[in-house]
Amino acid sequence: MVLCALLAAAFAGCGEKKAEAKRYPMQGEVKSLDPSTRTATIAAGKIGDWMEAMKMEYPVKPDQEFAKLHVGDHIQATVVVDGKYYVTDIRVVPKP
Repeated sequence: MVLCALLAAAFAGCGEKKAEAKRYPMQGEVKSLDPSTRTATIAAGKIGDWMEAMKMEYPVKPDQEFAKLHVGDHIQATVVVDGKYYVTDIRVVPKP
């Protein structure tokens, strides 16, 4: 009986699929940076069907991507949404 309960607990959710992360292209301007939390406040345009245009704080991953950023940079990047969200694949582009 105990063995059955342990096996049931171990295999619970085995048939469930984890939702795949969604990736959205983003364009925006870096307004501020926080090196202690590796976050950037970005004023971005509409992001797919996920977010309307707004200024908000985004975690940046990995650290090498954060190191590319400076306040005032215009960027193109990818927002990854998988329950949480973060910005990656950053390219600094010329100001329009």
